[in-house]
Amino acid sequence: MSIRSVLILFLFIFAMPLQGMAEKKITIYTVNYPLTYFAERIGGDLVNVVFPAPSNVDPAFWMPDKATIREYQKADLIILNGAGYEKWTKKVSLPMLRVVDTSKAFKDKLIHIETDVTHSHGPSGDHSHGGTAFTTWLDFSQAVQQAEAIYKAFSRKLPANTTDFSNNLESLKKDLLELDAQMTVMSTNKPGLSLVASHPIYQYMARRYNLNLKMVMWEPDADPGESEWKHLHELVNAHPAGWMIWEEEPLPKSVKRLQDMNIKSQVFSPCFSKPQKGNFLSVMQQNIENMGAILK
Repeated sequence: MSIRSVLILFLFIFAMPLQGMAEKKITIYTVNYPLTYFAERIGGDLVNVVFPAPSNVDPAFWMPDKATIREYQKADLIILNGAGYEKWTKKVSLPMLRVVDTSKAFKDKLIHIETDVTHSHGPSGDHSHGGTAFTTWLDFSQAVQQAEAIYKAFSRKLPANTTDFSNNLESLKKDLLELDAQMTVMSTNKPGLSLVASHPIYQYMARRYNLNLKMVMWEPDADPGESEWKHLHELVNAHPAGWMIWEEEPLPKSVKRLQDMNIKSQVFSPCFSKPQKGNFLSVMQQNIENMGAILK
């Protein structure tokens, strides 16, 4: 056998384990659907992404059971939203070297909320939206930074696949930046337009896209009660809004009563959980189309 043949055989033998490493699949646990979507887009076939929160709860106020917490602890990576989103993580021990805080890059730009008002929705029980605003991805420029944090974590875990992850990230960033551009352009059409939102989850969206937005604490599937209707009347006297933005389709009777106040309803879903149809991108595209009815 020639020296050249020996070298080729040598390189082939030592390349085999590297190929095996490149094909290794890692398990990722996430805390909400937007991060799940980002991780799936970036990781592709090289990651198994698990988002275990039930569809009928708000993941921000969900508490996983002991068995689920053990699965988080065993995961190759744990993708957190940060900004105080996953409150249950303060009560358990997680392997910090495998935890990724996706909002860490803009930690100094987080919005802090002062309120002691509590309410409930679903089986999560009473809770408050005080503390830090956590719907960070509704500022699509911040969503890009969260996706970049996931990319970096994947690249550290599977360095042989960095090029694949990078290509996938660029594709995702293109989509997110297109959403950002559309919202930015639309928001310039009616600067200062008074708007009301049914839930205090749009702080980053309002800041990024210069929306003159006041938020109440209503649920789309429940009548807010007479005291809240009175509060809304007082609010719109000082802040004459013609539209209310909802996180989901509201009750028809709520829509009718708002119409009697000359306030129309429109949905902008934060997409906390996996939608019944479509995905994160299609939901956000529909959100922007809905906002077009207000801002165009």
